[in-house]
Amino acid sequence: MLVSENKAAQAAAANDDADSRARSAGLRTLQLEIAGLHSLADALVGDLGASFDAAVALIRRTSGRLIVSGIGKSGHIGRKIAATLASTGTPAYFVHATEASHGDLGMITSDDVILALSWSGETAELGDLIEYSRRFSVGLIAVTSRPGSTLGQAADIILALPRVKEACPHDLAPTTSSLMQLAIGDALAMALLDSRGFTASDFEVFHPGGTLAARLKSVDQIMHGGDEMPLVPRGTGMSDVLLVIAGKRFGCVGVIGRDGELVGIVTDGDLRRHMSDVLLTQNVEAVMTPDPITVGPKFLASAALEMMNRMRITTIFVVEGRRPIGILHLHDLLRAGVA
Repeated sequence: MLVSENKAAQAAAANDDADSRARSAGLRTLQLEIAGLHSLADALVGDLGASFDAAVALIRRTSGRLIVSGIGKSGHIGRKIAATLASTGTPAYFVHATEASHGDLGMITSDDVILALSWSGETAELGDLIEYSRRFSVGLIAVTSRPGSTLGQAADIILALPRVKEACPHDLAPTTSSLMQLAIGDALAMALLDSRGFTASDFEVFHPGGTLAARLKSVDQIMHGGDEMPLVPRGTGMSDVLLVIAGKRFGCVGVIGRDGELVGIVTDGDLRRHMSDVLLTQNVEAVMTPDPITVGPKFLASAALEMMNRMRITTIFVVEGRRPIGILHLHDLLRAGVA
């Protein structure tokens, strides 16, 4: 029995040691990659900054598209960069460097700009792409850690990334370097987005599907309007107000003045606070909460959800010039996939 217990204890200790080593390796990886990002941020404040500004300006000026290319891990990162750029207002697509040498160079025009990624700057497969860019005067931006490399010397603009230690314990597998390439790509995309004045509404155009699309909808795309709105005029008796609340099933009613503007709201909470034997003998003004919280028709659905959660309300009126044009219930946002 004692031998069995000793073996179990040894196995548990071995498992604990293995778990500890795994966590240590993971932590070391994150720390090295974070250090790489700090180095990149420092470089952007320094010498890299001017080149970064020039790259943004060149891409903004082009009448064509941004062609992103790379091989291996740089290629995988390049695909993501191209996708991010395309979805944030910068026409871009990825061209595989090897395929470019077998006909895909024909996809690139003199109106385009090439963003080529190579940590060493000596990726042989990029040779034909580089030569093509020089031959036909296609703008070339290099993302490399070696400005003096073949790619760096050929480029119009060099985004020189700081040379850092890979997170790989052998300093071989692209890890920190890949993350830095991805980060500079994201930085370019966001700088271009900002310079174009790209809005959330523009973003929705390129993201019509999924939860993201729902969050980017405006409230007028989800709200209930017309006869569905629970509305009563000033002076309405509370007995009639209760009938409207029950019939419209929003748990509230809006109160409108003679000019059609929304002047108040009666909610379940208002009813509880004013519950008494004389409730039904009163007019709506005696019970309503004046100047209710409202949103405009182009208010983002995600922002409406955040507001409703923060204010602890379940319904909100949509107004245009203080006139109610719709009502939105928390359940409408949930059904639309906003949450």
